[in-house]
Amino acid sequence: MAPAPVAVAVVAAGGRKPMDFAETIRVALGALRANKMRSLLTMLGIVIGVSAVIAVVALGRGAQQAVKDRISSLGTTLLTVSPGQARSGGVMSFDVRSRLTLEDALALEERGTVITAVQPEMSSNLQVQYLNKNAGTQVVGTTANFPEVRKYELAAGRFFTNAEDQSRQRLAVVGPTVLENLGLQTPEALVGEDIRIRGIQFTVVGVYKSKGQANPFSNPDDQILIPIQTARFRILGSNRLRSISVLAPDEARIPDAMADVQKVLRREHKLRPDKPDDFQIRNQADFLSTLGETTQVFSMLLAGIAAVSLLVGGIGIMNIMLVSVTERTREIGIRKALGATRLNILFQFLIEAVVLCLLGGGLGILLGAGGATAFTKLLGWTTQIGASSVGLAFGFSALVGVIFGVYPARRAAGLDPIVALRYE
Repeated sequence: MAPAPVAVAVVAAGGRKPMDFAETIRVALGALRANKMRSLLTMLGIVIGVSAVIAVVALGRGAQQAVKDRISSLGTTLLTVSPGQARSGGVMSFDVRSRLTLEDALALEERGTVITAVQPEMSSNLQVQYLNKNAGTQVVGTTANFPEVRKYELAAGRFFTNAEDQSRQRLAVVGPTVLENLGLQTPEALVGEDIRIRGIQFTVVGVYKSKGQANPFSNPDDQILIPIQTARFRILGSNRLRSISVLAPDEARIPDAMADVQKVLRREHKLRPDKPDDFQIRNQADFLSTLGETTQVFSMLLAGIAAVSLLVGGIGIMNIMLVSVTERTREIGIRKALGATRLNILFQFLIEAVVLCLLGGGLGILLGAGGATAFTKLLGWTTQIGASSVGLAFGFSALVGVIFGVYPARRAAGLDPIVALRYE
């Protein structure tokens, strides 16, 4: 960097009079403007690191919120009973002897004393046909109280009744994703129409509203609901259940409801007192805690990887500043000869490093927020930008500037003015 502009600035500031802090800032900013391309490349690592942190944390927070919203939409008093698991060779798997049946659901309904509602489910992935369209989807056999227990709302039509379930009527309520897969745009277009499931004709009586996909492994919008007795005798040919949903009266009585379910099912399965349960009972808080912890671990892992970019960016700034000190050795000698103190030189180079990091942090925040918004609009991912993550990333970028700018600044301030003036 040419020393002339800085020397002129120093002389203009008052010859041999020591520079004040404001003038030191002006000289530092002038040095950055004189090498715009180098300054831009220097703070590129900070820009990438901060933007990555903002985008990754936004994705993690959005995923956690989506999980919370999904579970809250099912109701806080919902219990889920599923078949037990057995460990074989260190691998968890469903025990073929552990099963839930319609008889278990009936026993809970008849003998449960702290239970508001019981809703069993059996399911299978099957092919559905409408006119010349085919789509693979999950067919779920369930009871007429499904909408009340699972908090589903209808977009068009109606749900089947208990009488229609007991008489094994061939009726179906489809999800919005199934509607799209069959080439239809509005829910009303399919209500009253006939579809075929496993070659058997069903009449669509309703289409439910979207529940949203909380995770990539399960989509509640991509399923067809049919009466459970119809599923048992006409489609699946089995009374084995995927799960049983149970409603507790209120949140305070969830432990009592879980104990009630356990007592009834252990008696139904004829389990001796020394035998463990061959079923699992989970409440919504368990699901929320498990999924939330999993999401948080991945978010922290990705944020840690992104934070490495900030560290790399800081090292890059230190390297460039050290090169800058070497290139500007003669300039530093001139400034000291004209009255600049060691503190002036120290502050100048430190300010340059911090300004580069702060500018990089600001650009990184804009880029990260833009990336998170793009994920939402283009990919449909849920993102949530938090003020804490923005402040943390920006503050960390400033800290990087201070830490990695101290050594080059001290080296510049410690140069002997006579040696520096002789430097070529």
